[in-house]
Amino acid sequence: MKKILITGSMGQIGTEITALLRKAYGKDNVIASGLRHIPDHPVCANGPYEVIDVTNGAQLAKAAAKYKVDTIVNLAAILSAIGEAKPQLLWDVNMNGLYNVLELARESNLAVFTPSSIAAFGPSTPADLTPQETIQRPNTIYGVSKVAGELLCDYYHKRYGVDTRGVRYPGLISNGALPGGGTTDYAVHIFYEAIKTGQFTSNIAAGTFMDMMYMPDALDAIIDLMEADPGRLTHRNAFNITAFSFDPDQLAGEIRKHIPSFKLHYDVDPVKQAIADSWPNSLDDSAARDQWDWKPKYDLPAMAADMIKVLTEKLRPGQ
Repeated sequence: MKKILITGSMGQIGTEITALLRKAYGKDNVIASGLRHIPDHPVCANGPYEVIDVTNGAQLAKAAAKYKVDTIVNLAAILSAIGEAKPQLLWDVNMNGLYNVLELARESNLAVFTPSSIAAFGPSTPADLTPQETIQRPNTIYGVSKVAGELLCDYYHKRYGVDTRGVRYPGLISNGALPGGGTTDYAVHIFYEAIKTGQFTSNIAAGTFMDMMYMPDALDAIIDLMEADPGRLTHRNAFNITAFSFDPDQLAGEIRKHIPSFKLHYDVDPVKQAIADSWPNSLDDSAARDQWDWKPKYDLPAMAADMIKVLTEKLRPGQ
């Protein structure tokens, strides 16, 4: 990667990967983009920025040519919970946007990173240590789009030689940008409420295990995979990656190590719970470890400790 265009740069991943890539490759070599320009937003203020709707192929092509990019990190997407409320919008953004990115990559010889998700699996998938290759029958529109996206990226690599790469992200936990409407969002909001109010009401039921990852590891995965030797990559577009798995009670237990009085309550959202129940409990990420030396730095205790430290400084400065 030398000149990188990021779509969806104001999202949870986009905000942080933009900053990291600008630090690694130089701010003038990382072009952020999104649906609107917000002058005081870090991705707009700290480097090149373009207003791009990924469903508009001409806008994508114009920006790629203007900056002579060689890589697109395609993060523009509608997430799972919002997608169930707006399935037509999700399909337009997630699939037509990806198609436009891949067509541009084919025409201009660009590399593409596009994330998939644990949502690509469904209730008939083995729930524990889900294999790299297994049955994928998701029952959400978000999951359907992720399976289709994995296959489409595979097709563009095999048919046209496009350098497509991607990972299946678990739930992501960040102390930076807030999440944008996913089923695993509770695992971020719980930290904010623990620090601000000392209690939290989970919309996901006790005993619901989902794979998760701390954002620094998720960001490193993008760089490590895109810089990996292509000759080692048997699987290119849908590597399982994970760091830890927990349910709300276990996460609350980690928080109580730092905030002993923290209280957890439940008010389960049936839509989000049904989505969570259809996803794996844990993933087998051995293919990523074997093919590009994937290894997360944060386990559950380390993540929780760092989240509380950083957010306490942010929400209660000077305390």
